[in-house]
Amino acid sequence: MNGTAIENFVCVIFNVSFMNCTWHVGRNVSGDTQYFLHWKTSRKEDFTECQNYIKDNYGRHTGCRFQNVTIENKAAYFLVNGSRNKQNIQSYKKVIFLYKIEKLTPPSNVTVNCTEASHGCEIQWQPPRTSHVKRRDCFKYEIVIESKADPEKNIRNTSRTASSITGNSYIFGSFSTEKRYSVKIRATDNGCLVSNSWGEWSTPVEFGTSQLTSASSYMLSLISVLPVGLVLFLCSVRSYLKKASAIIPRPRDPFYELCPIDFKTEYKNQSIMHETEETIVIIEEVT
Repeated sequence: MNGTAIENFVCVIFNVSFMNCTWHVGRNVSGDTQYFLHWKTSRKEDFTECQNYIKDNYGRHTGCRFQNVTIENKAAYFLVNGSRNKQNIQSYKKVIFLYKIEKLTPPSNVTVNCTEASHGCEIQWQPPRTSHVKRRDCFKYEIVIESKADPEKNIRNTSRTASSITGNSYIFGSFSTEKRYSVKIRATDNGCLVSNSWGEWSTPVEFGTSQLTSASSYMLSLISVLPVGLVLFLCSVRSYLKKASAIIPRPRDPFYELCPIDFKTEYKNQSIMHETEETIVIIEEVT
């Protein structure tokens, strides 16, 4: 019966290896209609059924989630059939080149370095992550630089867009030290097996006066730090020499502390007692 096959079948690969496929139920189907998705990445393979269906409020399958999808140069074959009251309905078939449905991840590690002397900023980034493209020149980029609004200085939001940029850096030459900016970047194909749809935007990175770096400011900070470091170094050397030249204290006599008795005095007392005893003995003999 016409109008029973699925409609608006769409698949998207995101975050490198995840894929979602969704569809709408046919226009002429009843509530007891159920759909089943099967797919394969080679004509020689057997179809494999979806293991993680997406369902609507009636429990009907309206999509499927896939993990660990490898793009490479593969074409995927999709088949969606169904049943209604144990009767077959129209099936749906489609062939899709997987690289064409990939949603590119945003460029990563976006950094901005501004120089006051040249009134310019160098913006750098890393390419999107993919499972099948390793060459940097396979991507081109769109950059949007926006100056932040400042009511106190009567500055409104304005944007500058530079598209079709290849490579992984860009020089922003309209930098003003009195303004603050934000930059975001996204990527697309540059003549390789990459999706020609724009990928996801990177997280905006703000830059401006508070992040200004220049050779002069670096030297000033270095000059201010050097005297403090030199003084600390000299103080440390002086303290060390003072300790090293100090007189080494006389070690304590462990025997003296353990035995506090004065041996000379004790010997003298013993001699006196001995002489007294001898005198007493002599007196007794004479008597």
